[in-house]
Amino acid sequence: MNILVTGSNGFVGRNLCCALKNIKDEKDKTRRVKIDEIYEYDVCTDKALLAEYCKNADFVFNLAGVNRPKNEEEFMKGNFGFASELLSQLKAHKNTCPVMISSSIQATLIGRYASSDYGKSKLAGEELLYEYGRETGARVLIYRFPNLFGKWCRPNYNSAVATFCNNIANDLPIQVNDRSVCLELLYIDDLIDEMLNCLEGMENRCEYNGLEPVPDKNGKYCYATVTHKVTLGEIVDLLYKFNSQPSNLVIPEIPKGSFAKKLYSTFLSYLPKEKVSFPLKMNEDQRGSFTELLKSEKCGQVSINISKPGIIKGQHWHNTKWEIFIVVAGKGLIEQRKIGTDEVLRFYVSGEKIEAVHMLPGYTHNIINLSESENLVTVMWANEAFDPNKPDTFFEIV
Repeated sequence: MNILVTGSNGFVGRNLCCALKNIKDEKDKTRRVKIDEIYEYDVCTDKALLAEYCKNADFVFNLAGVNRPKNEEEFMKGNFGFASELLSQLKAHKNTCPVMISSSIQATLIGRYASSDYGKSKLAGEELLYEYGRETGARVLIYRFPNLFGKWCRPNYNSAVATFCNNIANDLPIQVNDRSVCLELLYIDDLIDEMLNCLEGMENRCEYNGLEPVPDKNGKYCYATVTHKVTLGEIVDLLYKFNSQPSNLVIPEIPKGSFAKKLYSTFLSYLPKEKVSFPLKMNEDQRGSFTELLKSEKCGQVSINISKPGIIKGQHWHNTKWEIFIVVAGKGLIEQRKIGTDEVLRFYVSGEKIEAVHMLPGYTHNIINLSESENLVTVMWANEAFDPNKPDTFFEIV
């Protein structure tokens, strides 16, 4: 299968082409489609290649378009004009392969979009494609994108999320005129999943009730089923939390599939080089070191403990707090004694055979470096971050 992607250097185009290449190179085995060639076409591509691509394509993703022209007349030229040229080339080669076009929710021309020249140009492109489908019998797929966000989106252009991510990551000022403004946001990976669905003939179709897509298997339009409605204030608050993580080590709650998870991934993609690596405070003494690594709002913290040869650490117990120790280098012994008894549990641990050992509530415990020459390195997880006002930690030798 040969795939033509116009607008291949744009935000959506780059992400789509990478996904298609992963399928082509069999790095992504979750898709059933077989891809032979990917024709990437953008403003810098030799225009003579468009005819060849249109002759050989088995599927077309038309992502080319203009959204920040120097004058409003360029909307129609860039959005409607190129679509017309593309479809003319397909007709000239009698190629009736499926064609997907990226439109915009602004094409509804409803509410604040009523006088949008961009929306008018996108609507004209939609109508052109419908006419093409009726004339040729080709399968046509029209997606009205809401606001998009994700890696590689250009900041200070047409995405508030990209601008906020870039500026906050680089400690630049942002401007929010109204925190209560709500955006409908579509994450790039969710969009790419849907575009690959349509490539395989499994697109999600809909009709529109105003700005809202209504699922309809025979619908005129296609849509990505997962979007997020979030206020500008919520977005900015999350981004400032993400930006403070290197200083307080706290990872905000980011459940699977949540907007926060997708926004965090997006934010990280804008970090400058000097922020990709950040220092951690090593609490060092003659016994070795203890370094807090990460904390979460609901799932405790992870730390790295280094014990010098022959050193015993711990010798304390907890009422409610529990921990898991994982030795990743060296050889050691973990001992646990139930408070009020002489019963001692012993676990020989080694980086050569990594295993996890629970530190039981109500048991005083220690960890002993058995080596005479090597450090003992242990990853320690605690179910709650350390609270100096309620440490729940009591000294007692095992």
